[in-house]
Amino acid sequence: MSLAGIDARIATLADVAGISRTLSAALNGDPVWSWAFPDPRRRPAQLEAWWRLYIDGALRYPWVWTTPAHEAAAVWIPPGGTELSAAQESLVEPLLADLVGTRSEVVMSALERFEAAHPRDQPHYYLSLLGTHPDQRGRGLGMDLVAANLARIDEEHMPAYLESSNPANNSRYQRAGFAPYGQFSVSDGGPVVTTMWRVAR
Repeated sequence: MSLAGIDARIATLADVAGISRTLSAALNGDPVWSWAFPDPRRRPAQLEAWWRLYIDGALRYPWVWTTPAHEAAAVWIPPGGTELSAAQESLVEPLLADLVGTRSEVVMSALERFEAAHPRDQPHYYLSLLGTHPDQRGRGLGMDLVAANLARIDEEHMPAYLESSNPANNSRYQRAGFAPYGQFSVSDGGPVVTTMWRVAR
């Protein structure tokens, strides 16, 4: 289907593996996620397993979008939704322990900082994950997908929120209408995340 000029569709369970591979590749060099999974040899497989859980969780809603061959993907949580079901939440700590061993405690602490920074005072769409496969970078696919998603969100006159884990992306999000909302560090002296908010239109 064409979504405001970009060939994209709502993802299904059949897309989970492809989307998780794209997000793993896209975020392999991300400051936050390379901090969370510091072994570069193991990181691609770790990230793939990690994102698979969150993609599965988001598929409860019709707001996971992908291009035809998973060149780019955007994972949104709609107003009132949660990233994971209660059953999936119970899998987070065991999965982290399996992926990073004793480092799981510090990564769990970082996740708690993400949660604490997330505004809850009004309903909004939450851009949980966005990635373009490195082989497809430079074509504007990721931000075109976000723009198309935001056009639908604007039809509902709802605000949107995201966390930018890479400062290099902040200006791209600002061009899409997001404004800096706050900042936090994932650990004492660790990478800084910028939270961003886009007002309802």
